[in-house]
Amino acid sequence: MTTDPMTPAGRCPFHTAADQTGAGTASLTRQDKLAPAPGAATPDARGMYRVYDFQAARDLLRSDAVRQAGFMAEVATRAPGLGRAPVLFAEGEEHHEMRRSTARYFTPTHVERYQPMIAGLADDLIGRLARDGEANLDDLSLKLAVEVAAQVVGITDSAVPGLERRVMAFVEHGADSEPGAPQPRGRGGKLGALWRQRQILAFFLLDVKPSIAARRRERKDDLISHLLDRGYTDTEILTECLTYGTAGMVTTREFITVAAWHMLRRPELRAEYVHGTEKERHAILHEILRLEPVVKVLYRRALEDIQAGDTLIPQGSVVALSVQETNVDPAMVGEDAAQLCPARPLPRGVQAPVLSFGDGSHRCPGAFLAIKESDLFLRRLLIWNDLHLVSPPDVGFNETVKGYELRGLRVGLGGTRPSGDAARA
Repeated sequence: MTTDPMTPAGRCPFHTAADQTGAGTASLTRQDKLAPAPGAATPDARGMYRVYDFQAARDLLRSDAVRQAGFMAEVATRAPGLGRAPVLFAEGEEHHEMRRSTARYFTPTHVERYQPMIAGLADDLIGRLARDGEANLDDLSLKLAVEVAAQVVGITDSAVPGLERRVMAFVEHGADSEPGAPQPRGRGGKLGALWRQRQILAFFLLDVKPSIAARRRERKDDLISHLLDRGYTDTEILTECLTYGTAGMVTTREFITVAAWHMLRRPELRAEYVHGTEKERHAILHEILRLEPVVKVLYRRALEDIQAGDTLIPQGSVVALSVQETNVDPAMVGEDAAQLCPARPLPRGVQAPVLSFGDGSHRCPGAFLAIKESDLFLRRLLIWNDLHLVSPPDVGFNETVKGYELRGLRVGLGGTRPSGDAARA
């Protein structure tokens, strides 16, 4: 960045007084106004405690007095034949030991080894866009995110093509209620559960099981090989593939799409990004992620009575931590919290994406990989001067990950640029 980070211009070089979505913020995906923070924790009509305050949310995420309650945690941990809880849902020393043993797959040094593979995939996808002239960016980002996660996890020996389609089949129609809520009827209830089980079975038989068989014959430097060395069963490996793999695939897909949308709408931001150093580019991506957390709500269940500010959260209660709101807590990120300001100063110990990757023992292990992967693709894409936005995406909501879905963000490379409202959307 060329601006002084201590000046108003440096702190907020991409300030906009009113966003075109009408939300009054730099967020493109939120469909509501910024919610007031009524206190550290506020119970709703069902007895679930909503947390909007950054400090209270971070303290809860770091507490040993809570356990995971979201992303189908309370269903996955009761799966038949599961001797070990998936790392996403394990707690205590079991969780810490598993995270230590797999941390090497996500260190900056190890991620550098994936760089040629990611760059090659990115070049192939952009070459396809150049050949066709137009494409849905969310389709390109899905192919990239699925392929990269599959390489890291080891899901590389599918019996038939279509891994990304099978992954999205159960993610896009996953659990559609909050922890502790009554199970819905119809497709969202028992019928929905049976449908999802069928999709997961297809994922296991066509993708995971052939990859396990290949690694039984010859180990590789990936997660499935590591799990086989630790004596994991096929069922236990499947649950890890569902959590490590699909979580990385889905969230990275959406983030790449929303980051591109921001920069295609703001030429000055795009120019600053493509001509910046890696550190400067990552700062922009972190700030977009702060405003656009892919997972908007994290859930925890209290294992004992917990004091959150002036509120006592009773044992057994579900706590919903609003990442969307904690990330714009002015006490932590400043009075211009709802604006996109990559050079904003933050208090010591507060990371640039704030709580977008979570915090505590369950903080996303693939945070560095996600940013690196996104950067490698986006810079290669956005540096093309004739890349332009053809049409904005539809903004939906994924109930499984409790985050936004962007579908139909169409971009063109070459040809005639759209004019008027379409170009500004």
